[in-house]
Amino acid sequence: RVSPKTLVTFCTNDVLLRTLMAGDSALSAVTHVIVDEVHERDRFSDFLLIKLRDVLQNQNSLRLIISSAALDANLFIRYFASCPVIHIQGRPFEVKEMFLEDILRSTGYTNTEMVRYKKEKQQEEKQKNVLNEWCSAQENTSKVKPQRQRSIPRAIEEYHVLDDGGDTVFNQLNEKDVNCLEPWLVKEMDSCLSDIWLHKDVDSFAQVFHLILTENVSVDYRHSETSATALMIAAGRGFLSQVEQLISMGASIQCKSSNGWMAVDWAKHFGQAEVVDLLESYSASFGFGNLDESSLVQTRGGDLSAEDRELLTAYHHSVDDEKVDLDLIMHLLYNICHSWDAGAILVFLPGYDEIVSLRDRILFDDKRFADNAHRYQVFMLHLSVQTLDQRKVLESPPSGIRKIAILSTSIAETSITVNDVVFVIDSGKVKEKSFDALSHVAMLKTVWISKASAIQRKGRAGRCQPGVCFRLFSRLRFQNMLEFQTPELLRMPLQEICLYTKLLAPVNCPIVDFLMKAPDPPPAVTVRNAVHMLKTIDAMDPWEDLTELGYHLTEFPVEPHLGKMVLYAVVLKCLDPVLTIACALACGAPFVLPSVASHRRAALLCRKRFAAGTFSDHMALLRAFQAWQKARSDGWERTFCEKNFLSQATMEIIVGMRTHLLGQLRALGFVRARGGADIRDVNTNSENWAVIKAALVAGMYPHLVHVDRENLALTEPKEKKVRFHPTSVLSQPQYKKIPPAHGQAAAIQALPTDWLIYDGVTRAPSTANISCCSVVTPVTVSLFCGPARLPSNALQASSFPGGGVSDGSSDSEMEDKRTANLALLKLDEWLHLRLDPEAAGMLLQLRQKWHSLFLRRMRAPSKPWSQADETTIRAITAVLSAEEQCAGLQQPSGIGQRPRPVTCEELPLASTWRSTNSREISAEAEYSGSSNAEKVSVKSTPPTLQQPEKCKEKAILQCRPCAEDRPAQCSVQPAGSSSCPSPSAAPSAPTPAK
Repeated sequence: RVSPKTLVTFCTNDVLLRTLMAGDSALSAVTHVIVDEVHERDRFSDFLLIKLRDVLQNQNSLRLIISSAALDANLFIRYFASCPVIHIQGRPFEVKEMFLEDILRSTGYTNTEMVRYKKEKQQEEKQKNVLNEWCSAQENTSKVKPQRQRSIPRAIEEYHVLDDGGDTVFNQLNEKDVNCLEPWLVKEMDSCLSDIWLHKDVDSFAQVFHLILTENVSVDYRHSETSATALMIAAGRGFLSQVEQLISMGASIQCKSSNGWMAVDWAKHFGQAEVVDLLESYSASFGFGNLDESSLVQTRGGDLSAEDRELLTAYHHSVDDEKVDLDLIMHLLYNICHSWDAGAILVFLPGYDEIVSLRDRILFDDKRFADNAHRYQVFMLHLSVQTLDQRKVLESPPSGIRKIAILSTSIAETSITVNDVVFVIDSGKVKEKSFDALSHVAMLKTVWISKASAIQRKGRAGRCQPGVCFRLFSRLRFQNMLEFQTPELLRMPLQEICLYTKLLAPVNCPIVDFLMKAPDPPPAVTVRNAVHMLKTIDAMDPWEDLTELGYHLTEFPVEPHLGKMVLYAVVLKCLDPVLTIACALACGAPFVLPSVASHRRAALLCRKRFAAGTFSDHMALLRAFQAWQKARSDGWERTFCEKNFLSQATMEIIVGMRTHLLGQLRALGFVRARGGADIRDVNTNSENWAVIKAALVAGMYPHLVHVDRENLALTEPKEKKVRFHPTSVLSQPQYKKIPPAHGQAAAIQALPTDWLIYDGVTRAPSTANISCCSVVTPVTVSLFCGPARLPSNALQASSFPGGGVSDGSSDSEMEDKRTANLALLKLDEWLHLRLDPEAAGMLLQLRQKWHSLFLRRMRAPSKPWSQADETTIRAITAVLSAEEQCAGLQQPSGIGQRPRPVTCEELPLASTWRSTNSREISAEAEYSGSSNAEKVSVKSTPPTLQQPEKCKEKAILQCRPCAEDRPAQCSVQPAGSSSCPSPSAAPSAPTPAK
């Protein structure tokens, strides 16, 4: 609120930035600008410093003051040309520090795994020696014991018995503890693993799989004499197929043998390059960071006392360093509440997931607290928590009640001061968005905080009285932390950065030049790649100016490609399901990766049930969220999440983001309160999965993969070798207890179409893994991929317009001549489609009509729809639906219902289906071109679902590589007649999908 009498204005960095967008004159009446907490180095503060430094050069009367208790002073002194520095001594109260080793020693905390480790320490030394003999042994030498007779028959031929569709696979999810295994099982597993390593006996894997699945032996079972797992042995021997099978069965790639090696280390040591690529790409895609504390203690713990070294080694052996130890936090909370004086407790956690989990433990699960709930007040502080609820944490509790504030990092370090806090529990971790410039994929990773943040957190306990800070990390870890956190400008998706830059930079200043002015500028080549990507998705024109679409994308708090997906969904009238999918992709998939191997297999089965045979990870996201909504309305969402391996916290964040995005759409005029473009109108096609996938394709482009049927491989522009990630529902064509030996080839062979979209990709030197995939039809690709404005030569006529095939031609010559009669549609440098000339013209016309409509909606979102626009949408819907049916793809019911989309009971069991093939789809679209009126008629009488082969023979487009152009292009061939008419003629029959 500003008036002519205003002397001081308090605002956030982004509010001041938006003020400066109006021009430098916005600060003409301002004498001083104070930017506080500049050490946080978020994108808005760095942008603001760039802009303010430029303003200072033009306004000599303006004074800029930047302040922080933990900033990198030398960096900013250099940035502002040797500016003066003022040091102000603070007056914090004394805060006692207790690091992890102090906590373990003083509280006597221990857990089951720590006790077991201490008992097995001597055995581990013996395992190291045997393992060293293994690694140095040569196959078939006199030292190697001969293979012995199995105590039970091998299970090589039992696949057909075990593959029961998955309905009864996980009736017993608890794996047997290794100490509870019968002696014959231990002997048999050890024998199999020894034979695999020492004799390269691949057949023994069948027996290993049999024992894992019939006797509940853990897939991470460790050889009793060496501690090696089946995955480590397969990796060391280079058995790539078995490595994939084991990972699909839930094997952990983070397990370590007694010598400290993980599976990838085994592969590296024995020169298995292909396995190394596979495991490294999987590790990156799972979001594993560099949080290995055991190695740190071993390599740099020379100054530790023997007691502390032993305590830390046992503790880190018992916990997953990638996660926060909530058991230890609960132990500390109980200890503080019963052994220390009164005072509020502040707990720093990395993210909302951990916040919700700890809250539930205190309020519901731990009887020590749940039975005395009247004695505690529990608050959550997070960006997704409403401001009103956040204010309650500032109020003093009644006498006899202790306040426990559970919160994540950004708010409590600097933004809010809770005066009565005496105790701080610092997990030492934070979730940061990390962007991979190579794969153009952003991931949320848990990383260690910086020393500056650790100091800030400690200071929260000494604001108004002496306090205590419990640090859940060792002194050794603190010494090895970064001095300051990596600036957000260096780890954020640069597409978002570049969009904001266009709103702030001077008119004629290139984006890369403006960003080079930052205190820590991102690499110039990475910025140029990001600008190129924005041009590819039509957010910028060739001159780096924002398009109509680009301006709208700056308003959305999601990555540009997800914003584009939502806007396409508005115009295609399938908003609600696409909004859910976009928010799920922005927040990170809600599916949890359990720590127990058998639970990991069960989690994959849950995903496949949610996907319900649609060959789509996006469908799994959508149906999981809708089922959770129903469970929440019935009051059992916690149980539902536990049963289906879902994150309750992520689901809540998706709800909040959906509300935010819908509010932005309303503010921009895309969704109106009543009449045309109201919430019902923009969801007209929300039940049509084919139309929903069209919006997904538009948003995911250029993340497109082509199926090479001849080599049973996936290809994309940057990689010739692409694999499905093991967490994708497409990685296994049909659920099997024991994954097939060549699972990737089997999965590719089962795909019903030749094109896929994907959201996530991790790259290794010779391979790439894609996740969150969906199969799409070639017509969808031709309509919604590529730039909005194609060049005039995008459609090239056939080389031999009247050509035929002579009687004496060979098969290859006949194929070449027939291909030469097809037109070539070039959507980009890689994406080339070969199709019948008449079909090409009709598809191109429909594509032009669509992009013209979309541009009009971007320019005037609130303008009423014309009859011609409605006709265009109906024609596109009819074409997409007909193609989906011809590919034999199923249409699930309930995906567009609001607000109670689908019952929870249905999803884990048999799915209810409404076949799109059971009804006729007909549409007649009338277009009037600029020069002459043309009519395009689309009528479809689809065959029944029981005849997918016959229908596929009549498909509009057949995708396969073109010999004379680039690889992975698309071929469409004419056919005489079709019972499934569409805008183009049909090709000859492709390879059957199943």
